[in-house]
Amino acid sequence: MKLHILTAIISILVATCATSCRTTSNGDVSQNTQEEKRLKTLAKFNRDSAYSYVRRQVAFGPRVAGTEGNRLCREYIANEFRRHGAENVRIQEGEVTAFTGTVLPIGNIMASHNPEIKDRILLVAHYDTRPWSDSDQNEENRIHPVIGANDGGSGVGVLLEIARQLKSAPAPVGVDFLIVDAEDYGQASGFSNHDSSWCLGTQYWTEHMPYASDSLPRYAVLLDMVGGIDAKFHREYFSDRNARKIVDKVWSIGERSGYQDRFVNKNGGSVVDDHIFLNEAGIPAIDIIESKNDNTGTFPATWHTSNDTMENIDPASLEAAGQTLLNLLHNEIRCME
Repeated sequence: MKLHILTAIISILVATCATSCRTTSNGDVSQNTQEEKRLKTLAKFNRDSAYSYVRRQVAFGPRVAGTEGNRLCREYIANEFRRHGAENVRIQEGEVTAFTGTVLPIGNIMASHNPEIKDRILLVAHYDTRPWSDSDQNEENRIHPVIGANDGGSGVGVLLEIARQLKSAPAPVGVDFLIVDAEDYGQASGFSNHDSSWCLGTQYWTEHMPYASDSLPRYAVLLDMVGGIDAKFHREYFSDRNARKIVDKVWSIGERSGYQDRFVNKNGGSVVDDHIFLNEAGIPAIDIIESKNDNTGTFPATWHTSNDTMENIDPASLEAAGQTLLNLLHNEIRCME
């Protein structure tokens, strides 16, 4: 993914949890009362389990689209979803063309919980890693692929732990998982002119979505780089622009879950990431991502470098993102039978 630095003043409204079942155009549920209902915490996110899922992915080495490490990791993720009782686990195979002209074989992984429920929430992360460490300070390292513990491993690790928790504590809504390939094969130079060179797996998926136009998920939440040391998640610009009430809801639940120091209710700039293409396909989508690091002002210092390793993964960051999402799912109200 890549970051666009925009200076926009965004009026932020902290939302209470939904208390009725009328959906709005951006996937939220309208409110009939100003009172917050009590937050349900029906499942305890296990940070150590999530950390182990990240470590297992890293053990495959770089997971660049089209490589053996990518294929082996894809099979591992699909098997973990099956092991945790997910249904309709499948791999959507296809081909995409990178900005280099390289034709890449890809595989997007899909899985479902409560597939019989029409009212569905979509959770998304990417599992591939960047082919080049092109942001590394050491020029010699730039030709090597990124290990991708955070950028590629962390979001998937959180979602696998959520899938594990949902097996014993199902959510009141349907939950779909989408783990996409070829997110990080984009052109870094001239960012603003090459947005479509990123997120190739998601673009392929939106062209072949397994949903009818009248049965799309109510909204989607993307996780990307959620495992950095002391990671903080600011409100991403395109998320606010396209699905602000969902951002309000998630950041409110993050705060009420005890992670107000992690879910910072301030603008974090704009990021070209998978959520943009989901929004374009008609699914209101937001991005939980570290995009305003305290030291760099943008992404964490390990981004697209040889330092994106397990030594720089923080289990507490994984927990903040994961427990917030678990609480989000368990506090939803089903709006369609």
